[in-house]
Amino acid sequence: MTPEDEDNDEIELFREAVADARPVRAPARAQLERPKPPPVPIHSMRDEDAALLEALAGPDFLSDELEIGEAEIYLAAGLPGKVLRDLRQGRWAVQDGLDLHGLKVDEARATVVLFLARSRKRGLRCVQIIHGKGYGSGTGEPVLRNKTRGWLMQKDEVLAFCDAPAGQGGAGAVIVLLKAS
Repeated sequence: MTPEDEDNDEIELFREAVADARPVRAPARAQLERPKPPPVPIHSMRDEDAALLEALAGPDFLSDELEIGEAEIYLAAGLPGKVLRDLRQGRWAVQDGLDLHGLKVDEARATVVLFLARSRKRGLRCVQIIHGKGYGSGTGEPVLRNKTRGWLMQKDEVLAFCDAPAGQGGAGAVIVLLKAS
């Protein structure tokens, strides 16, 4: 028997084995459409922002004249010290942050107000605001540091704040605990 005969026998065996085989048809597949994204209420968001910014122009809104000195901590009246202690020890996870570097005082004030309002609306409880240490200011004084902390003390939704841990900005940032929505 020659090698060619062996090949022919194998081919014949294969043909007998697959004689009843039929081609597989492609399964019927459903054509799924991607779900459309939910609508974003841009006009409503703009209206809310405009109302907040309009309130900034009011005479009794977030005074820049509040003297806080070098306040590193704040706890709203009537709250137990444990709230501030837990915040300082990092028991609250920071859920969002805001960086004020490069902003002028008026821009920073508006940005802080909008950030706090949006954070509350999103149900956030613990946020970080980076205000810097004042190295970039013309006087070398921490202008935004003191202003930011003064503004926070005036907001009813702020329960407490403290300096951020050294790895998260230290004295150049503040961790803020907000009231539950």
